[in-house]
Amino acid sequence: MKITLQNIGRRFNREWIFRGIDYTFEEQNSYAILGSNGSGKSTLLQVLNGSLNPSAGTIKYSNTGADIEPENVFNYLSLAAPYLEVIEDFSLTEMIDFHFKFKKYRPGMDKQAVASILNLQGSNNKLIRYFSSGMKQRLKLALAFCADTPMLMLDEPTSNLDNQGIDWYLSLIEQYSAGRLTIICSNQEHEYSFCNHTLSIADYKKQAV
Repeated sequence: MKITLQNIGRRFNREWIFRGIDYTFEEQNSYAILGSNGSGKSTLLQVLNGSLNPSAGTIKYSNTGADIEPENVFNYLSLAAPYLEVIEDFSLTEMIDFHFKFKKYRPGMDKQAVASILNLQGSNNKLIRYFSSGMKQRLKLALAFCADTPMLMLDEPTSNLDNQGIDWYLSLIEQYSAGRLTIICSNQEHEYSFCNHTLSIADYKKQAV
């Protein structure tokens, strides 16, 4: 999966959040989008995943050399973010089954394997509403990790995780990001230390006037 940005900008009303981004996210590479809280990291990620249109510039997607229309890019990505909700009236099993109606499992994975990664085999029938915030975050991450997509996008992946949860994330991220275009939005180095490229939102603020 490859994403090419040409003079990309996004504004709200008359205020530019960022502007003038020329950048290429190459397939099978890992990238960290860096910036302080409120700097526009999540906004850029939403532009990248097609849920927000850019206010300026063009964005192009391709997978193994074939162009992809922006409205279809969701088929090629897995996303976990604090603002994404899980369905609290579902049980764990129902949530996993629902998610994988829209995504394929990675080879060798099934819902028992997802529950095993979460270490929640005894909670298959527990409603999501009774999960802690940390367990909901683990669930979002596990669903993204275990889907067979060429692109993985994670926004503040260790939010709501304790130290044990952070170790869990770090133990899985390199394994499940391998071979995928991976983009992490973060201002905490432990979340993105494995990334081999960085993009700083601050570099595109000086033009945002």
